[in-house]
Amino acid sequence: MIATHFQQYPIAAIVAMFILAGTSCAQAEDISEKDSRTMPNRELIVLAAPRSGDEYYADVAEAIYRFHISYAKQILDRDDVLVLTDEAGYADYEEALGTEHVVIAPMDDIWMRDFSLSNVQAPVMFRYTAAGQGGNARGQFDADAVQENFTRTIDGAGLTYRISDLLNDGGNFVDDYAGRVVVSRKFLADNALDEETAREAIKHETGMKHVAFIDADEQGGLEHADGVVAFVEPNVLVVNRYEEDPDYAAALRADLESGLPGVTLHEIVTPYDGTQIYDDRFGSACGLYTNMLVTPNRIYLPTFGIPEDDVALASMEQWTDKEIVPVSAQQVCAMGGGVRCMSWQLRGKNAEQLLEWARMDQ
Repeated sequence: MIATHFQQYPIAAIVAMFILAGTSCAQAEDISEKDSRTMPNRELIVLAAPRSGDEYYADVAEAIYRFHISYAKQILDRDDVLVLTDEAGYADYEEALGTEHVVIAPMDDIWMRDFSLSNVQAPVMFRYTAAGQGGNARGQFDADAVQENFTRTIDGAGLTYRISDLLNDGGNFVDDYAGRVVVSRKFLADNALDEETAREAIKHETGMKHVAFIDADEQGGLEHADGVVAFVEPNVLVVNRYEEDPDYAAALRADLESGLPGVTLHEIVTPYDGTQIYDDRFGSACGLYTNMLVTPNRIYLPTFGIPEDDVALASMEQWTDKEIVPVSAQQVCAMGGGVRCMSWQLRGKNAEQLLEWARMDQ
């Protein structure tokens, strides 16, 4: 058995905790409003390599490595990047990226977005859901183990964050760094909450001021919001274009406009490709430009080697003044994720702490 610091609480107890008691903090130390608003020029983007010998990723391990190296090299001149790997994988990453960008700290999965900290402004750790590990009771056991391993690493580095007993994945927390967030309604089912209670819970746990709940475009599985929408500026959303499903597109727009007063919506070309899927439980992220990584100064935009890439790039340049950095996601999108899914973002003191810890561990 793998011990985990997460406990199973009745939902009434969870609701009571966030309404009456407030949230706990990993280092018994709160994050000040001033610190949470710090916007450094360089974001720290953290990637996780699969463990050597991991049977699940054996057939795609080389593709993941190529994606990581290509992506990291795009980051190097613009932001900070750190790859977490095991001893067997260290030499290859170190040779390609340099010692300062690699550390031996093996994670138990590659999708850093989901089991890490949400809300880069004032980080919070939701309890990673079973869906991220395939669902059911076994999936929840595995999800807790994945997150427990991650927690040991960040606690060892001295990072500061809040802990929430609410179930959610980082891929289902799409925020604009200015108090607005989009979450799929899977959050309601996972936590057995009605929409009004869930909205207040999220506000309390994360400091968000506006919460929009949407239906995922594919029911079942992960149901992450970051495959549907992306904030490119405060209260400016890029959404998939659902030409084949106008009813869903209309409902999506209505949900977003209801939850985010005054929101600006831009529809982006969406050449979704589900012809090649690595794991039927997770679908595909091929053709989904909304799975972009957004920082205060730039956007790392997934591309797929198709004509629509140029259309998406041109559209993005009209909708934001941020630098648009194309990142090929062809190697990994069939696994169900891409640029944002692979990336954990840090800034401010937490970024400094993790980089200092990595340097000391060399």
